[in-house]
Amino acid sequence: MVMMDGSLDAEKIAGYFKGKSILITGATGFLGKILVEKILRVQPDVRRIYLLVRAIDAQSAKQRVQEEVTDTELFCLLKEKHGKGGFEVFVEEKIVPLAGDVIFENMGLDALRLEELAKEVDIIVNGAATTNFYERYDVALDVNVMGVKYLCQLAKKCANLKMLLHVSTAFAAGDREGLIMERPFKKGETLREGTYLDMDAELRLVGDVKKELELQDGGVGDKAKRERKGMKELGLERSRHFGWSNTYVFTKAMGEMLLGQLHGAIPVVILRPSIITSILRDPLPGWMQGTRTIDTIIIGYAKQNLSCFLADLELTMDVIPGDMVANAMMVAMVAHSEEQGAEVMYHATSSLRNPAPYGVLYESGRRHFYQNPRLSKDGQVIPTKEMHFFKTIASFHLYMLIKYKLPLEILHVVNLLLCGLFSHLYDDLTRKYKFVMHLVDVYGPFALFKGCFDDINLERLRLTVTKTSPEDDMFNFDPKTVDWNDYFYKIHIPGVLKYVLK
Repeated sequence: MVMMDGSLDAEKIAGYFKGKSILITGATGFLGKILVEKILRVQPDVRRIYLLVRAIDAQSAKQRVQEEVTDTELFCLLKEKHGKGGFEVFVEEKIVPLAGDVIFENMGLDALRLEELAKEVDIIVNGAATTNFYERYDVALDVNVMGVKYLCQLAKKCANLKMLLHVSTAFAAGDREGLIMERPFKKGETLREGTYLDMDAELRLVGDVKKELELQDGGVGDKAKRERKGMKELGLERSRHFGWSNTYVFTKAMGEMLLGQLHGAIPVVILRPSIITSILRDPLPGWMQGTRTIDTIIIGYAKQNLSCFLADLELTMDVIPGDMVANAMMVAMVAHSEEQGAEVMYHATSSLRNPAPYGVLYESGRRHFYQNPRLSKDGQVIPTKEMHFFKTIASFHLYMLIKYKLPLEILHVVNLLLCGLFSHLYDDLTRKYKFVMHLVDVYGPFALFKGCFDDINLERLRLTVTKTSPEDDMFNFDPKTVDWNDYFYKIHIPGVLKYVLK
């Protein structure tokens, strides 16, 4: 066990991983890739990194890890260091792809592989999750909740396990205002007074609703569509019944609760990042994967197809660069290794120590596109239009009513008078209108979030890392060191344009 007494430096942190075997789930995701690359780069003598990925067999798992993880630009420094042939040999020695899935007991692995993991694994990192706000309830429960249960069962079989790190989300704390503490949920705790969360009852409810949907008339395709829609609506309904705004954050909170109940003597760290953005420093500034909600502003500006957006430019968008999150994970692993029975929660967030308003992102975007205008196919400068922002959901609804809903109703009347001449157009526009309103319903509370995440626990962890040389900055995760104006203008926005809008 490494005591949290200010005695960690970069050499000790990197040295901890020497000879260790680590099992990582969710390694094909954005954060998972960053973590894998960082461990391999700072500690080439790590024993093995097992990567659990969804695949039908070992060969498919290997191919998926190669295509989605090690072949990405993120591994550029390692490729430079080892050379092409040497890098492939290095990866072959260190990375073990596993074909499996967290939704199955024993991760869907065979007895021989399980025996190997039970003997070898020192650290488990659970990064597997479905992050869709409007996910099917059955799918979200399988991955974000039952996946935690099965991973805990596997962890208890690992004879040399030093700790388990679980990646959650800061927004699992719910749509609250004021200071949100780094505090684990208690069993059955909810965000709505007078309710109690029984996870077994939720699992039974999913089974019952599925049976009811199955009994309804219709063809195979209709039943599948009905089940998909029913499960998605059930997820939102249950989330809101207990006080959460969407299925993703609700089931992540449930996963945290279950981990608290099941981990026993296993040392557990729950890391709650906020919105994880592009890499700040190394190995590749600006690198990112996937689109964050906040990047809609940048993409809309780039394509000039977004005239308005739901956001209050004065509100804080809690963001944290991906490499800082990975750094915090590694330091937490070292600090809490072999702390029997410990359960520690960390907020990897920025809203308390270095808040970044939405306005910083917007102004950085305006500045970037005015100084780097887009060109049309014929070489003409595409003028940058200003974007309108709505500070409340009510004001956005009013805008949609006047701009789109009323014209739709007029089109509906005209369509009836002309015997359905515009039926196709009316149906298409109505579907698009309902889709936009649904997005606002699901994402609105997130876009207008007014909470502030306390990070006193993470600050204490930061204080354990001594900085006596430039190398000690290798594991920096202090948001106060980030100049948000500079980061968005020079790093994040160019990264979105390069890696997301390819």
